[in-house]
Amino acid sequence: MQPETSMPGTSIQVAEPLTEATINQPTLPTRAARRVPGTSIQVAEPLTEATINQPTLPTRAARRVSHPKPKTQRAQSNRRKPRPKSRPKSRPRPRPSRSTKKKSQRRRPVGPPTTKDLGRWKPIDDLALVINVQQTNDLRMIHRGVKFSCMFTLQELQQRWYALLYEPTVSRVAVSAMRNLHPELVESVQRKALYSVQEEDLLGTIKSTEIPKLEQFQELLDKNAAVFYSARTAKSLQNHWLLLKQYYLLPDQSVKPLDGTEPLTFSEAEEELLDNDLQDPYDEAVDIELELEDRRIKREIRLLENELFRWGILAASSSSSNFDSQSLACLCGRNVRFLMRSKEISFGRDTKNHVVDVDLSLEGPAAKISRRQGIIKLRSNGDFFIANEGKRAILIDGNPLLTGQKTRLANNSTVEVCGLRFIFLVYYDIINAIRQENAKTSNPLV
Repeated sequence: MQPETSMPGTSIQVAEPLTEATINQPTLPTRAARRVPGTSIQVAEPLTEATINQPTLPTRAARRVSHPKPKTQRAQSNRRKPRPKSRPKSRPRPRPSRSTKKKSQRRRPVGPPTTKDLGRWKPIDDLALVINVQQTNDLRMIHRGVKFSCMFTLQELQQRWYALLYEPTVSRVAVSAMRNLHPELVESVQRKALYSVQEEDLLGTIKSTEIPKLEQFQELLDKNAAVFYSARTAKSLQNHWLLLKQYYLLPDQSVKPLDGTEPLTFSEAEEELLDNDLQDPYDEAVDIELELEDRRIKREIRLLENELFRWGILAASSSSSNFDSQSLACLCGRNVRFLMRSKEISFGRDTKNHVVDVDLSLEGPAAKISRRQGIIKLRSNGDFFIANEGKRAILIDGNPLLTGQKTRLANNSTVEVCGLRFIFLVYYDIINAIRQENAKTSNPLV
């Protein structure tokens, strides 16, 4: 509604627009007025209790609008009231500035209380406090068993509970904030409510030696619906009963006493404690670091083994006893040394029906090696070539040589076949003599 103002000379009232000052200005209940019939006199009626308690809203002020009068009446009024000849001049009054007027008229709007007035206490904390006080009536138990949004002390719980009971402003703000909570939050707080003594007594009627089913707890809940809290379910009752049984809190349970012996002191228990019983906490970062260090050490050991193998072969090849006057080259392994005394030799695995020049099974396990794995041939220019004729690849200095391929073999080259490793050594005294003879003759070596 809008405030109304009346203009002199008329009985029509027109609503004026609301202003900020008019809205924020508090209105008090006034006495109801009645008009005497046939007159313009208004008589105030007595104020009753219903009139006082009835809320009043700001209304717009009404202004009276005057209807234009006829010309004759206007002329008469002009004659009756002569206009003064000279009007005394007066100094204009200073008008108040808009800024000061607005500042004086500005008032803080009165609205509903907000949750900012609660301080550290949130609406969900107040709800948990109220529910658990109704359940246990013990603030110490609530301080130990309820998890609030902050770590409140027992003194703070007492002060908050007294404020909710005896301070109307705090209570009104807290109640309005709790009413605005989401239903799911309210349900979560109700599910975590502490159990009362009466509820635990009813759960104690189920013996610890039994294995109750969910239907038995549902039947107990239906029979004692007035005792159990409204948010209890059969599943929650079963879980709480299992906790009571686990900690020997059921009426038919009792903690077994000690066998007449005094408890051990800390020093005695420390002496009886074995080192094997101590278990360090698992640390994933330490395990990863140890695994990486183990891999690095194994890699270094493998490289050293390879180097030792090479140095051992080189040391053995330095002596003149490795070669004789008929050997062209040598295929040296860890256990066996094969001498090449012809221009072409075959190597592989010997069987009853197939025989090769170099039997690699003498060096180690050769089940995966083909019966004819490959050949080594000396060309007329003094170069050695190796060809792969088996199903598996041959590693020459770490490079794979596939089936049907061939490559040049140099001195000190590594030949690896299915895990068996050999060093190919060349006897250059004989090779140089062969090269000189081939240069003299026109027929090259085939």
